[in-house]
Formats: sequence, C-alpha cells, structure tokens
Amino acid sequence: MGALGGMRIGIGLPTRADAMTPDGLLDWAARADAGPFASLAVLDRVVFPAHEPLTTLASVIGVTSRIRLLASIVLAPTRETTLLTRQAASIDALSGGRLSVGVGVGIRPDDYAVTGTTFSDRGRRLDEQLPILRQLWAGDALDAEAGIGPIGVSPARGGGPELLIGGYVPAVARRIAALGDGFMAPGGGDPARMTELWAAIEAAWSAGGRDGKPRWLGSSYVALGPSADEQAADYIRSAYAFDPALAERRLRGIPTTPEGLRAVFERQAEMGVDEFVPRPCAPDPTLIDRLADLVAGLD
Repeated sequence: MGALGGMRIGIGLPTRADAMTPDGLLDWAARADAGPFASLAVLDRVVFPAHEPLTTLASVIGVTSRIRLLASIVLAPTRETTLLTRQAASIDALSGGRLSVGVGVGIRPDDYAVTGTTFSDRGRRLDEQLPILRQLWAGDALDAEAGIGPIGVSPARGGGPELLIGGYVPAVARRIAALGDGFMAPGGGDPARMTELWAAIEAAWSAGGRDGKPRWLGSSYVALGPSADEQAADYIRSAYAFDPALAERRLRGIPTTPEGLRAVFERQAEMGVDEFVPRPCAPDPTLIDRLADLVAGLD
C-alpha cells in the first residue's frame, strides 16, 4: 500500500478573502478534484477575513465531482442549530452525498463575543446540538408534540453527512461514541497526546456498542516552495495574533520542505490516521502540484 499504508491525503482550500480571488478559489477546487486528493477542507473563523466555510463548499459543488467536501471544523456553538442542520443537509444533497461536517468548540473568545454566544459554556451547547443534528438529518420531527415537523431537505447520505468531532478534551471521546462518525484531530496537536485521545475514543466507541470503527482525520498547516518559511510565518502570526506564544508553537511544527512534509505523512500513517489534510498557508496554486507529486511518490 506504499509508504502511507493506505492513509488518504486531502488538501485545504485557502479562503482568506484578501488573498484568494473568486476565480482562483474555483480553480483551486477544480484542480484538487482532478488530483489525487481525498477531500477539500475549509476552516471556520468568525473574526477573520475569510469566506464562510459552508457557503464556500456550496460554491465549489459545480466545479467538483468526486472529491469530498470537508467542513473542518465548524464552530457549531456559535451557530443556530436548525440553520446549521439545513445548510449541511442541502450541501450534502446538492453534492450527491460528498459532505463531511467536522464540529468543535474552538479556542477564541472573540468568535463567541461577536456572535452573541457564550464562550464559557460552549461545550454544553455542543452537547445539546449534536442530537438535534442527528434527529433532523434523519427526517424526524424536532418536536412532534408541538406539531413541529421535519426541517430542511433530506441529505443524500442516510442519517446525514459524515459527522466528525474535533478537540483536545476528554469529552471528545464521549461525543464521538454517542453521535459521531469519527475524530477530526486539531492541527498542530502533539502526536503523543493525539494517540492517547484516540485510544480513549476507540475504547468509548467499543463500550458504546458501536459497529465498525470511527474514522481519524489529522491535519497540519503546510508551506512549500522558495517562500515557504515566509508564507508560514505571515499566515500563522496573523491567524493566531490573539496568542503570540501559541502562534510561535504552531509555527515550529509546520513542514516547509517536501522532506519535512513526507516525514509528517509517514508519522501520521504510523499513528493510524485514516486521512491527513495539509492546509496551505498561502493561496499559491503551485502547492497543488507539489502536493500531488509528493503523494504520487509515496504510493
């Protein structure tokens, strides 16, 4: 199965509005669809100059045909639940069942402040949202006694889009075992910590009597080419300006050479990751070809 041992590789879609033109975004998606990539992933931030992730995924349906559309991750507690359910179901239906939805709580208080939601209880709110997502995707009434019928369209995938749950905290294992399809590991996570959390996820899944096994998706920011170090520094220091110390820790873990990225791929495959998503630090279209060549060399 090659150096990756069967692990699939996705690719991030740059969505910063000040760096990516509309034509460039669609071209990136079409080229990713034509390449060896398993998924096309978009991030969610509120206080950041980026296109909204679900809107972005909807916009690329027409220029893609086979690649999975990965919302990774949506800050679900900042959103109204029935709207999130309808948006995801519509994208899944319109794309022929190609949507995967990653949800998590995030770490930035300002994303909550500006959406009128509460940062301190975001975990509790996510726990309330997950069963509603499943309920409505299954076509069940939100409140049968009150006469509130099914909401939104039926997703193409029975039971709704693949639901991945991200985060570092122990509650992630419980959430995945109860209502998720897999784990969306945060980018930049310590491998030992991620392996420990994955063991807890598998144990909770088994204890919950779930069939099969959960999927594990990993990710990392990446920059390649002559300006790789500069691209990585510019993006990370901007994205993590709210915590400069965290920005520097994130920056130290970003591969900026083909050899470095290959080592990341191989380490993730050894850990047991099913799919890994490199997230570009800059909208340089040559990165698509660089990544495609690297993946081809590992098969």
